[in-house]
Amino acid sequence: MTHEVRAVVARKKGAPVSVETILVPDPGPGEALVQVQACGVCHTDLHYREGGINDEFPFLLGHEAAGVVEAVGDGVTEVAPGDFVVLNWRAVCGSCRACRRGRPWYCFATHNATQPMTLTDGTQLSPALGIGAFAEKTLVAAGQCTKVQATASAAAAGLLGCGVMAGFGAAVNTGGVGRGDSIAVIGCGGVGMAAIAGAQVAGASKIIAVDVDERKLEWAGKFGATDTVNSAKADAVAAIRELTGGFGADVVVDAVGRPETYEQAFYARDLAGTVVLVGVPAPERTIELPLLDVFGRGGALKSSWYGDCLPSRDFPALIDLYLQGRFDLDGFVTEKIALDEVEAAFEKMHDGEVLRSVVVL
Repeated sequence: MTHEVRAVVARKKGAPVSVETILVPDPGPGEALVQVQACGVCHTDLHYREGGINDEFPFLLGHEAAGVVEAVGDGVTEVAPGDFVVLNWRAVCGSCRACRRGRPWYCFATHNATQPMTLTDGTQLSPALGIGAFAEKTLVAAGQCTKVQATASAAAAGLLGCGVMAGFGAAVNTGGVGRGDSIAVIGCGGVGMAAIAGAQVAGASKIIAVDVDERKLEWAGKFGATDTVNSAKADAVAAIRELTGGFGADVVVDAVGRPETYEQAFYARDLAGTVVLVGVPAPERTIELPLLDVFGRGGALKSSWYGDCLPSRDFPALIDLYLQGRFDLDGFVTEKIALDEVEAAFEKMHDGEVLRSVVVL
C-alpha cells in the first residue's frame, strides 16, 4: 500500500520550497511508518535547500520531528504501532567498530529506510538527514524512532531530534560540564541556547552567553545564562576571562563554526580547559593557530557530533527532565506554523527572529 500525503519539497537549489503530494510506501523489513505530529524548522533544512549539503534534488525536507508510529515492518522490535516517538538521524547499527568498542554515539554505519519516498510521477526524493518529516507521514528505519513519554508536547519533544540535542549534548556529553564548572557559549541560536540550558541542568556555576544580538542575549538569561557578553561591543576573550577570575572558562562551546569564533573559544578557555565545536563550518573555512599555543595550553579540542548523543539513552532522559519542569523545551518553540509556512520560517530564522518555528500537523 502507498500513502499519498502532503509534504514540503525543495526541487531546485535556492528556489522557494513547495508543498506537494508525495507517495510514502508501507514499511518493509526494519522500517517504520510514522504519522508526523510536529517538526522543527532547522538551519540544516535551509542548507539542503541552498545546495549546501549535496545536490541530490529534489529533497524532502524536515528532520527535527516527533509523531506516532503507524505501522512497522518485519523484524521490528524497538517500537510498535501507537508508540509516541522522537525521530533521530543516527540509528546506531550495533556492529561497526565504534559500536563494538562500546561507543555507539560514534556509530559509523547508521541506518536509514531503504525504500524510497517519491513524487507522484515516480521521481525519487532525498529525505533530509534520512528522515524527511515536513510531511504528514514519513518512512524511516525503525532505529530512527525513539519511544518517549506520550504526555510530552510533540512540538517540544521533536526538537530533541536535532538542534536541542546537539547543543545540550555539546555541553554535557562532549564538554563534560558539571557541578561548579564554568562554561562560555559563543553563538546563542537554538543550538547555543540548548548548550546553555544543558549547562544549567548539569549544575554549572558560571554560564556565559556570547552573541552579537541583544535579543538573543536576553533570551539566554531565561535558559540559565548567569552573564552575557555582546561581542560586537566588547572583546569576547577578555570579557570571558574577566568573568572567570582572569583564568578563562572550564568549557567553551563554539556554536557558530567560524574561524574567528573558534579562535575566541580557544583563547577564552582556562588552561587544560575544553573547547567544543558544535557549529557546522562552511567547507571553505580554515583555522590557523600557533602550534606552541595548542601544546602549551593543554586540555582538549573536541568536535561534537549530534551532541555525542545516544538517542535511546538521552531522549527519554531529557523528556523526563522536561516533564519534571527542569528543562524548558517549550521555551525553544517561538511559533507554531503550518506546512505552507516553512518558506517564511526560513526567512525569520535567517533574520534571527526565532529560536524555532515548529510545523504542527
